[in-house]
Amino acid sequence: MIENDRVHYLDNLRALALLAGVLFHAALAYSPLMHNFWLTADRDKSVWVDVAAWFLHLFRMPLFFAIAGFFAARLVNQRGVGGMLNNRMARVLLPLVLFWPLVTAAIGWLAKRAASTVRNAPPLLELLRQNDLPSLPLSLAHLWFLGYLLLFYLLIWIAATAEWRVAASWTLAATPARLLGLAPLLLAPALASVSAPTPAPEGPLPQLWAVVFYGVFFFFGYALHWRPLLLSQFRPLSAALGIASLAAHTAFLWLLKVQSRHTGAHLLEAVLQAYVSVWMTVWCLQAGQAWLNARLGWLRYLSDGSYWTYLVHLPVVFAIQFQLLDWDAGWPIKWAISVLVTLTACLASYHFAVRGTALGRVLNGRPGRREGMAVTSQGRRS
Repeated sequence: MIENDRVHYLDNLRALALLAGVLFHAALAYSPLMHNFWLTADRDKSVWVDVAAWFLHLFRMPLFFAIAGFFAARLVNQRGVGGMLNNRMARVLLPLVLFWPLVTAAIGWLAKRAASTVRNAPPLLELLRQNDLPSLPLSLAHLWFLGYLLLFYLLIWIAATAEWRVAASWTLAATPARLLGLAPLLLAPALASVSAPTPAPEGPLPQLWAVVFYGVFFFFGYALHWRPLLLSQFRPLSAALGIASLAAHTAFLWLLKVQSRHTGAHLLEAVLQAYVSVWMTVWCLQAGQAWLNARLGWLRYLSDGSYWTYLVHLPVVFAIQFQLLDWDAGWPIKWAISVLVTLTACLASYHFAVRGTALGRVLNGRPGRREGMAVTSQGRRS
């Protein structure tokens, strides 16, 4: 396959969505909202971290799931459902099996070591120190998304076996106004069933709200493959979507500050989160198609290394931030160090130890056979 057959803007957006996870997880140490729940919560924190971090949180993973859905449809179109499953087992299930025990063991070891060495221990680390929290709860940590991807691939197989195409048909028939106006309202009940801001569904078993919420974005991306001109219909609304998302996020943060326990207030928080998630996901897809739909050397390299970086980054972030807890410096300096050192370590390890190896082929596919490369069987580019 030739390089020009790549879906460049989705490759680039996927890389940015994964790498944004490093920025987000490093920022949580300085988030007032997460201070009592994050292992590396620093005594120096800022409300501005919450403003930026939770805005990013609302659309980073929805965007990723939409892109994953698009590429799943592309694989089904090229290789059939069985070929798609075989590919995804190698690219998703195998990394989950390989990395989950290593990542959780590394985080547990780092936390126990920090509990005995850090002077300015955050609340969660202090619980470990006092043996009030003998061990960290079982979770998939930041690898939870792999489990949900596997579930959605299984649903594709079930739908294909049953010849069920209702969800895709609805998206194919929907107008941009219907998608932007009604889809968020359908997502609001799922978000209303959990706390705000939306937590990571990192438990070992799937959570219904997360299956619904992220599943909608996944199958939107899946249907988008069959309607490649849909994004261009959102283009006239691009500026309005960005401005409206910022306004909705501002209102959401205000409600959080008020801390009302009224059911109506929580439902409104869920509605605002849903609109930001949908609008910003569509905005990112449209912006990516307009501005990133070309081979960009540095993004091409980051795209290749982004999967590895995301898989291994969290223990690296924790290792760095545990060392920074006793350092007297402002949160912007600590956050910048955390991000830069983590990205450098992860990308350097990818370059020297992973790229070109069997593991690299598992994570990125064989050269010339990655799922973003081939044109559809009808000869159309998506």
